[in-house]
Amino acid sequence: MLPDFDAAETALIERVAEFRDREVAPNAAQWERERRMPVETLRAAAALGLTGIEVPRELGGLGARFSVKVRIAEVLSEADMAFAFSLINTQNTAARLARTGTPSMRERYLAALLRGERFGCTALTEPGAGSDFAAIATSARRVDGGWVLNGEKAWITNAALADLSVVFAQTDPGERWRGIAGYLVDGTRPGFERKPPYALMGGHAIGTGGFALRDYFVPDGDVLYPPGEGFKTALTSINGARTYVAAMCCGMLRGALGTALRYGAERRAFGKPLLEHQGLRWKLAEVATDLEAARLLAYAAAEAIESGRDAVLPAAQAKAFASRMILTRLGDCMQAMGAEGLREAHPIGRHIALARIANYVDGSTEMQHERIAALLAERYGRH
Repeated sequence: MLPDFDAAETALIERVAEFRDREVAPNAAQWERERRMPVETLRAAAALGLTGIEVPRELGGLGARFSVKVRIAEVLSEADMAFAFSLINTQNTAARLARTGTPSMRERYLAALLRGERFGCTALTEPGAGSDFAAIATSARRVDGGWVLNGEKAWITNAALADLSVVFAQTDPGERWRGIAGYLVDGTRPGFERKPPYALMGGHAIGTGGFALRDYFVPDGDVLYPPGEGFKTALTSINGARTYVAAMCCGMLRGALGTALRYGAERRAFGKPLLEHQGLRWKLAEVATDLEAARLLAYAAAEAIESGRDAVLPAAQAKAFASRMILTRLGDCMQAMGAEGLREAHPIGRHIALARIANYVDGSTEMQHERIAALLAERYGRH
């Protein structure tokens, strides 16, 4: 079940699928082998407008709604969630500037993001603070004309490449969440120190890493969210992130299921194609059923966000279910192919590594359960 996309939205999604098949699917294994971010392909995606999916047309973007972004994330993830996640994070930076940035910010940075000349990221997580966002230690000290930032960010998508960051920092530790503000940080200026990207079990096209801020000066004109507003804005945006991560899981599983089905139709065992063996057919039927259940949850969350309703519960449920079930179901797809499923030529191994990543990004699975549990009585306790 999908939203009702109009003709223009459908045409855009189809162009994204063609781009995926032409530029992403044939190259994703090599990007992973080389442990690098595919700058050239990210720029090709920018040329299609994909770094400005939600940016209004009058500012140079596509002006698409949130559900279209979710669908694009799902489509690209059939080939490589790492690429999709990196691209969407630069898009999110551009969309933030379009929505809440000043005219000066947009004039200096927006066009470069839309053209793929610069890449963006959002920096919440730190070495000692992840899901407990209110515990961040990166400090922002008020000075004449602006703020001085000091601290270190970790586990940041696009950190290996991004030179424009939305950084959340604490202006008053005694205020906890009320002291958190959001700043626009230009990685080409003094005080920004990029750390080497992390060597992980997979997903290197995401460019996960960190950076330090050493007396980095932010002028008043580059404050995106004042103290207190930063925390609330981050929590609102994380519902969207959890929703498109759930859709990305669906995309990976759709790609893996298609791979298993094509192989099962061609490979013969005991005198007939694999797909004619009941045990394998039934297992893949279970995969397809869980896939459709996960998609329903993801697009229900997208609809809640788009309509302005409280999306904490549907977003948490979508991500918790999708990221949990995909680990099992990707294994089922690989098992259906026997040892052939282990080969790098097939995407399932890469998907499995990225499925593990999906269990941590934008709040761990345990954090999703906390959000769901906190709303149990309100949502399910009444007759």
